[in-house]
Amino acid sequence: MRLLCDEGVERQIPARRRAVGHTVWYVAEMEPGIADAQVLSLCRQHEAALITGDKDFGEMVSRRGEAHHGMFLMRMSGASPETKAQILVDFIAQHGERVPGAFSVLEPGRWRVRTATR
Repeated sequence: MRLLCDEGVERQIPARRRAVGHTVWYVAEMEPGIADAQVLSLCRQHEAALITGDKDFGEMVSRRGEAHHGMFLMRMSGASPETKAQILVDFIAQHGERVPGAFSVLEPGRWRVRTATR
């Protein structure tokens, strides 16, 4: 799986995904401070699903119809980085086939997956 982690995502998340063999780009390592539109452009360029905690991306893909290869919105305020990483691991293990083109909202104890309109 190809993933791009937004700059605000804790470093443990890309580290865990890399450890299981996924190709992961991390904005904090690439181009810190770039605009959201540029982040989404990188996702399209690399054909990667986005991992983010920024609700603005939901607006971009849900309301504006921006093309994407899948998105994980991590809604886990107060959860430790390790907990967030584990929730993502569990979600991908159970629902990974649904990720391409879908908008997934991950919260502690709750996951929602919506097929994105393109």
